[in-house]
Amino acid sequence: MCPVNGKLQLHDGRTAYHFQPAKFWQNDPNGPLYHNGLYHFFYQYNPHGPLWDTGKLSWGHSVSGDLVNWAFLGTAIDPTDPFDVNGCWSGSATVLPGGRPAFLYTGRDAGGVQVQNVSFAKNPLDPLLREWEKPSCNPIIAFPADVINNNFRDPTTAWLGRDGLWRMVVAAEVAGAGSALVYRSADFLRWERNAAPMHSSAAVPVLECPDFFPVAEHGTDGLDTSANGGGTGVKHVLKLSEFDTHQDFYMVGRYDDEGDTFSPEEPDRGDNCRRWRCLDYGQAYAAKSFFDARRNRRVQWLWVNEYDSKADDVAKGWAGVQAFPRKVWLDGDGKQLLQWPVDEIETLRTKRVGLQGTEVKAGGLHEIVGVASSQADVEVVFEIPNLEDEAEGFDPDWLDPHKLCKDKGAASAHGGVGPFGLIVMASGDLQEQTAVFFRVFKHHGKYKVFMCTDLTRSSTKADVYKDAYGGFVDVDIQKDKSISLRTLIDHSMIESFGGGGRACITTRVYPEHAATSSSHLYVFNNGSGTVNVSKLEAWEMATATVNSADALDAITRS
Repeated sequence: MCPVNGKLQLHDGRTAYHFQPAKFWQNDPNGPLYHNGLYHFFYQYNPHGPLWDTGKLSWGHSVSGDLVNWAFLGTAIDPTDPFDVNGCWSGSATVLPGGRPAFLYTGRDAGGVQVQNVSFAKNPLDPLLREWEKPSCNPIIAFPADVINNNFRDPTTAWLGRDGLWRMVVAAEVAGAGSALVYRSADFLRWERNAAPMHSSAAVPVLECPDFFPVAEHGTDGLDTSANGGGTGVKHVLKLSEFDTHQDFYMVGRYDDEGDTFSPEEPDRGDNCRRWRCLDYGQAYAAKSFFDARRNRRVQWLWVNEYDSKADDVAKGWAGVQAFPRKVWLDGDGKQLLQWPVDEIETLRTKRVGLQGTEVKAGGLHEIVGVASSQADVEVVFEIPNLEDEAEGFDPDWLDPHKLCKDKGAASAHGGVGPFGLIVMASGDLQEQTAVFFRVFKHHGKYKVFMCTDLTRSSTKADVYKDAYGGFVDVDIQKDKSISLRTLIDHSMIESFGGGGRACITTRVYPEHAATSSSHLYVFNNGSGTVNVSKLEAWEMATATVNSADALDAITRS
């Protein structure tokens, strides 16, 4: 590592303020929770090397006082018993009455079969929750006879029904149908399967990492996972991770705990979860949320894999980053979630620069200077003064966001309204650049807003995956003739939130210039008319303390 213009350069893709291991492999977020004054984050972790390898994983454990700075505590549970000897796989954390945290998790047993297990905090009064014990009754759920292909995993956080019974959801492939199975228990040890699944579809046979949680119909506050409301003022979200595409999809609906049934708010989207709303259109996956009682909000974690080579991961000695924790709540339309970085990220903001009322004409490129743009938080609002005259017609063949991003959405293409947005992590000669942008199209008397992150020019390095990722932003742009964008830039990590968090795209980039020179940040417009930047603020971000054992004293004192 070396300083460039006074800013530390991170050669190996290491980020400055995102959660990542000091060394070795991490993937799925498992059991985030707030307990006894500290945030705990548990995650899939290989304590022996930087690769997933054989999948014989442990649960890593880190703690924080603010969701920004983290201390690594080692592993919470390890594959030491016959019911998990081949890996402690993904699961969730639940705080039981009386304040005792418990893990529900998938173990790969001595035969490699996926079974469900439980582990309890040995001393719930210990603020660090360092010790966990696995009861001898494991596995608490054996592999079901009607599940095929060894796809039975990832129990959710449990919730209490009005009948006093615990529930959880486990993903399974039942007779070729991807299913969300519901289990009930009176004592958290003996579980019985509900007759009908909460969700089932042969269209997507392999599901994993489900999440199921309540959301308030009005307002931004979060709800405890057991909140029901008797059908008044509360909806629920069913999130499923799709194994083949490595994307997370969700549906908002009504939950009835009498039969453990879920009625979608948008039934026209069908039972194929690929047609549901997408949680993040980029490379983020396996989302897991928890209720933060400290701030009365629901907070979501997402894992972002590496997209360079395995040889690169071995050379740098680590792999995997988590998206910055996001607050999630229900939009006013009652159908989609809003996602936004938790407020604590603003404690890292330092130097600020801004623009206001700046015109970016057709073909325009305006550099934002004054902050280290490889480690920044950028918020911008674009106004479109000639929306009606300049928007192009929308071709129904473009309904596939990935195809649109690749074929029609390239940042260098010239369109009507857009592409316009930000160019980030750019080299001085622009040979390396990542564009985050919008295009607006006319469609049946209305407008479709498309958002894309284009990685095709993000790096000149070989053996790096450089695709383009996009999705539609569900906003009424005709009303305000403006659209907002927030982008977190952190060396190899780029997280973007369009339309106030209605569409999110998270990606990894590996520009070669970052090792020896500064990166650049631009506003651009390749549309046919002028776009106004009504407001832009860019903050240079301080470096957080992440997974340093030395940070523990400071965190526990805060």
